[in-house]
Amino acid sequence: MASHNVARTTRVRTEEQRLQEIEKINKYRGLEDQIRSQAALGTYTLQLYDLTTKLLRLNPEYYTVWNVRRRCLLSCLLSTTTDQPASDTQDATPGAKNQQSDGDVLQSEVAFTMPLLMEFPKCYWIWNFRQWLLSQAILRLPLPAARKIWETELGLVSKMLNRDQRNYHAWGYRRYVVAQLESPELDGKSMAEDEFAYTTTMIQANLSNFSAWHNRSLLIPKVLEQRGSDDKARAAFLAEELDLVRDGLNVGPEDQSLWYYHQFLVSQIVGDGNGQSITPALTVDEKITYLKREIDEITDLLEDYDDIKWIYEALLEYNLALNRLEDKSGGAGNLQTWLTKLRALDPMRMGRWKDVEQQAK
Repeated sequence: MASHNVARTTRVRTEEQRLQEIEKINKYRGLEDQIRSQAALGTYTLQLYDLTTKLLRLNPEYYTVWNVRRRCLLSCLLSTTTDQPASDTQDATPGAKNQQSDGDVLQSEVAFTMPLLMEFPKCYWIWNFRQWLLSQAILRLPLPAARKIWETELGLVSKMLNRDQRNYHAWGYRRYVVAQLESPELDGKSMAEDEFAYTTTMIQANLSNFSAWHNRSLLIPKVLEQRGSDDKARAAFLAEELDLVRDGLNVGPEDQSLWYYHQFLVSQIVGDGNGQSITPALTVDEKITYLKREIDEITDLLEDYDDIKWIYEALLEYNLALNRLEDKSGGAGNLQTWLTKLRALDPMRMGRWKDVEQQAK
């Protein structure tokens, strides 16, 4: 039988290979049984900790074992209490020793997860465990040491995103790390400008980086607020962003991520009620002028690209928004032509195109 014009093949195992696989399965099940039986007794020992190391190297998706590992760390490797800074009359040596020991353990655990993360970069449980390790650094280590660990983590995420620029797990984790570095617990300050510049770099490397565009949209309100941007500066900022995404659309109008960001910018012009606008002071006439310009630019794309559904969808959406601003009823003159094209290019969404047609009446 063939699937997608590719003939299916059956892998033939030798008897030796079959026996090796059985041995691996038995070894895995043996580790699992040992971990479960010891954890059920509540004996979180170094022996159990070593067993979690072996099993997680075989299967890092086993989230229960990550939880067992946490309990082992708290029971027999990390200090039992988080030491407060010693006063002048206290002996600082025990606290310092605990901090040094905890620091070494946490660094060792971070190192343990590294090869697993490189092999399984989209495994939630590895990322979650690293979050827990770094939160322990804030609780247990002096501020400079804890901050250094978090800064190193941000560098790691950058390396991960250089390898896989659209790994949304890594992008979400980056936002988490940045938020912690900005927090009072780490004596932080805003990194919005640096992160905004980072999205620019990543977008220039790959226009299809949806996560970078998304991160950019989240950062814009912070950037404008921290710059103290007045209405004129905000209008100039919006024009720059529109130019940036429009340049991308002229090169790759089939790219969904570009259209999503363009829709975000247009929503900021029109005002969709979902959050602060980039340019809140625009008059209705100014909004209409912006929108007409974007519609004209998109219409020009049809001269070279008449088979891309995103163009027709944008024209429909923006013309309906224009009608609302101008307090008009009825659709644009080309509405039926665009709907016909969309039904042909995207027949799976016939119901949606019917709804759009109803909205335009």
